[in-house]
Amino acid sequence: MLKFLIEKEFKQTFRNSFIPKLILVFPIMVLLVFPWATNQEIKNICVTVVDRDHSAFSRRLTEKINASTYFNLVSVASSYDTGMKAVEDGAADLLLDIAPGFEKELINGREAQVMISANAVNIMKGGLGSGYMSAIIQDFADDIRNENALVAAFASLPVIKVIPYGKFNLFFDYKVFMIPALMVILMTLLCGFLPALNIVSEKETGTIEQINVTPVKKFQFILGKLIPYWIIGLFVFSLIVGLAVLIYGLVPKGSLLTLYFSALIYIPAVSGMGLLVSNYSSTLQQAMFVIFFFLLILMLISGLFTPIASMPRWAQAITIVNPLRYFMEVMRAVYLKGSSISDLVPQFFSLGAFALVLNCWAVVSYRKSS
Repeated sequence: MLKFLIEKEFKQTFRNSFIPKLILVFPIMVLLVFPWATNQEIKNICVTVVDRDHSAFSRRLTEKINASTYFNLVSVASSYDTGMKAVEDGAADLLLDIAPGFEKELINGREAQVMISANAVNIMKGGLGSGYMSAIIQDFADDIRNENALVAAFASLPVIKVIPYGKFNLFFDYKVFMIPALMVILMTLLCGFLPALNIVSEKETGTIEQINVTPVKKFQFILGKLIPYWIIGLFVFSLIVGLAVLIYGLVPKGSLLTLYFSALIYIPAVSGMGLLVSNYSSTLQQAMFVIFFFLLILMLISGLFTPIASMPRWAQAITIVNPLRYFMEVMRAVYLKGSSISDLVPQFFSLGAFALVLNCWAVVSYRKSS
């Protein structure tokens, strides 16, 4: 009986003109567009410089800022008020004020002052932009000190050179961090909520009643619905892993066996969640609203954009019941750190618990009615 239910589900899926295209095109579009759109590295920050020193060093600092790939020098203002007007009008995001005597203080080995004023309406751009600007100014100061090396006070102090090294992500490439997380979102949408919408649509059209009046048991019906999407999910997972290699050259540092083992646990967990939605939804519109509600919350507290450790404690507590969190941790650990199955036992245990509880709940809550 189960064999015929699975065969029926595959035929029904591929007779639909939209679903096969969605399964193929959606992962490709997500991997082509989202890693670039969700990049949190800030570039093209507009800067106005107030040069009140008018020296060779102040011009050199201005040129160094202009040469950076992170900043666009929009103007050099004559006064602080003029520069602030550019910030208030939205023409500039940052204002760098170089105080009089800037060159003289540097040559004499004393502290030269500059002030960075940031437009903090956009906190991300203001905060990161200020950090980038501080790093450029510090680098400029080090260059000047190394070139001159003329002040005894400097010569007597030990020189500390800081060289950043990105462990697990050498070039601090944000795409390497985001692509494994986007794979999790894709698997959630295609393997969790697509079968839910399929079952609810059958409720609306009345075709599910033909199954309900047969002696098919509940667990057979649910397995017949889920197994095809589990197989499709593994196909999609293989597709997106291959696309990550072809498009971005992103190869997991860990074993493919660990990746597929995690997918084999996560797919039943998220499909059980989708079944629960279909069991408690009477119409397609209702199911879509419920899916949107839960998906938005689960994504925001999964660590997709914001590290879970940076969240408030009450939000961290909520993430414990979020299966996306654990699969995302597994994907990033395997891709970036090369973690093995033994390193990820807590995550696998949590995903297995979700798969067991959600699918048992789905079987118990499903009601056959004639």
